[in-house]
Amino acid sequence: MKRKSIWLVLSLIVLLVVSGCGNKSTPTSSEPGKSGEVKTINIGYTGPLSGGAALFGKEVTEGLDMAVDEINAKGLMVNSQKYKINLVKLDDQYMPDKAATNARRLKTEFNTPVIFVPHSGGALALQQFNETDEFLIMAYTSEPKIVQSKNKLTMQITSPYNLCQEIYSKMVMDKFGKKLALIPTTSQYGKDWTAVLVPAWEKLGGTVVANTPVDYNKEADFNTYVSKALAVNPDVLFVGGPSQPTALVIKQARQLGFKGGFIVMDQAKVEQMAAVVPLKDLEGAVGVTPVFLYPSEGALPFVDRFKAKYNGKVPAWEASKNYDHMVLLAKGIEKAGNVTDAVKIFEGMKAVTPIKDASITAPIPGIGVGGASMTPGVGIMVENGNYGKPFTIPNPNDTTGK
Repeated sequence: MKRKSIWLVLSLIVLLVVSGCGNKSTPTSSEPGKSGEVKTINIGYTGPLSGGAALFGKEVTEGLDMAVDEINAKGLMVNSQKYKINLVKLDDQYMPDKAATNARRLKTEFNTPVIFVPHSGGALALQQFNETDEFLIMAYTSEPKIVQSKNKLTMQITSPYNLCQEIYSKMVMDKFGKKLALIPTTSQYGKDWTAVLVPAWEKLGGTVVANTPVDYNKEADFNTYVSKALAVNPDVLFVGGPSQPTALVIKQARQLGFKGGFIVMDQAKVEQMAAVVPLKDLEGAVGVTPVFLYPSEGALPFVDRFKAKYNGKVPAWEASKNYDHMVLLAKGIEKAGNVTDAVKIFEGMKAVTPIKDASITAPIPGIGVGGASMTPGVGIMVENGNYGKPFTIPNPNDTTGK
């Protein structure tokens, strides 16, 4: 009996040791640390790490990871206590229900006061309970509904998509003509973008002559859809989905003899399309300015550091916007003097704006009503076989008057 009792006690000790060693995450804590100790702040991320949107998710997390590495190398000081950021990443495969499950887990298991989410469906799902659960949503989505909900703990970290349709329309209409054919992606985002573009085009006196939606994520040959659109002899095509298939749509339009211009939905990036088709095929395309051409003090230094870190890869806005807002978050935490209270952290973030120096790639004038981004949009047109001059698109959410 004694021998059995001894073995039972030893077994319990072993189990306790193993279970203690298995928890690799240190919960965020505001308790005073020992002199010289570096404490940890857990920041959450729920987004696609696998599945069809995994590449998009990778671009987002590369920007976040780079910011975290630079912040930790410098040191985050909160009330004379040094902290480091631990970015806890969970895969939601771009699905809102999984994003919600991940967010609950991030808050419960890792005590994350802030969670980054790079898709509108996920952000809207998290808004159903984040105020109650007391965490701040950092939403990388241009969907205007995110801020219209008036959620008090949400920040939209890119300008809304409805800024550019009229400006883009005027540019291509003046150069090519008033007949527009639509070849939008069938996603909800494609439908929403189209719903804003069509009235903007018609307001300027243009007409929509065709609408041939296509699933950019599933189709490999777009000839049928492009041919149908070109059959009515349009002056301009509206295209857009992920960059690579969007480039293939444009390529097939050129092969079928189309000489007009393109309005490119902001999901597709001109510089990424230029890696698939020659820049001359993108003649007359108007879309989002590449980060490396953005006219700011911090853009080119960021591009150089990113390329050095990621084997020469050129960053898109997915990386730079998330980088910028992790930097804003760190500054806000220091200003708030708090690492656990989402409300105080958000107030700290508001207090450190505007930020317009080289620490970020694009200016952050402030944080608008409902957490709206105040950052202006920026566009570019491919002209004469080269990138044209970037142009700024005013953001009505910017109430600073600067």
